[in-house]
Amino acid sequence: MTESRPTIETVAARAGVGRGTASRVVNGSSQVSPAARAAVLKAIDELGYVPNRAARNLVTRRTDCVALVISEPGERLFTEPYFAGIVRGISSAMAQTQLQLWLSMVQSAAERERTGHFLTREHVDGVMMLSQHAHDPLPAKVRASGLPLVLCGRPLAGPDMVFVDADNATGARQAAQYLLDQGRRRLACVAGPQDMSAGVARLQGFRDVAGDDLVEYGDFSEDSGARAMAALLERDPSLDAVFAASDPMAFGAMRVLKAAGRRIPDDVAVIGFDGSPGGRHSDPPLTSVFQPTEEMGREMTRLLLAQLAGDQPPESQVIVDTHLELRGTT
Repeated sequence: MTESRPTIETVAARAGVGRGTASRVVNGSSQVSPAARAAVLKAIDELGYVPNRAARNLVTRRTDCVALVISEPGERLFTEPYFAGIVRGISSAMAQTQLQLWLSMVQSAAERERTGHFLTREHVDGVMMLSQHAHDPLPAKVRASGLPLVLCGRPLAGPDMVFVDADNATGARQAAQYLLDQGRRRLACVAGPQDMSAGVARLQGFRDVAGDDLVEYGDFSEDSGARAMAALLERDPSLDAVFAASDPMAFGAMRVLKAAGRRIPDDVAVIGFDGSPGGRHSDPPLTSVFQPTEEMGREMTRLLLAQLAGDQPPESQVIVDTHLELRGTT
């Protein structure tokens, strides 16, 4: 005789919780204790429980899928540690639910339009967005559709939205102040793009302490950091410190400084922003402002799950702390 398919009631009984608690875990609600969630997930694994999603979705109008939209090319997603950390944090939090994650990387206007048509309740239950630029129409379009939405990064303009961000300005101020405290006097900045909130805030934090005489701009990539550093050296060969608004840009700046015969840190000190693992192995190891990217990804997921469960998130703006990690470039 064939064994009957396990039900949500069977899962609840095995886990020692009520049916409602088991259902909330399956549906990704944040209103469940860690112990109850672990017991239900263990029971699901032991019983081989598979929700009858087709039937349930007809009733709940849920897809059990959430979208992560990244407005950068794929090569940056897989090579730059910032993106990897965010995605790891989101994935680890999503693993505690029965939801599926749909990933989209958009660059062109055509890709953005296609993605906008897809981001509806027929396809996804909620959306997380990473690396959005000013004038990107997708956040407002998703918000207007009524889909739950969480951004990574403070919006530069527009209506209030739920977001998670690092304390970018404070981190940049700490970096610039440390350079001054170490006796550096000609501070330069390789700033990030000014159509992104992180780029704006990190430049403002630097200027709050060091002024704005020596600034060149990049796009957070290593090559752009190298180009900006070359321009800075041409403008002022006597500069003795550089704050780069991302670790990849700092690596590019270091490459140009070495090629120009500048010793790091003897002649020029360098500070990046990310606290990426690669900075521990650069030559010399990179002093950097650490931002907890995995925590940011987990917080984004937590805020989205609360909305999916019909709960009001306790806060709509989460700012995580940054701190300076001292290594060999200062």
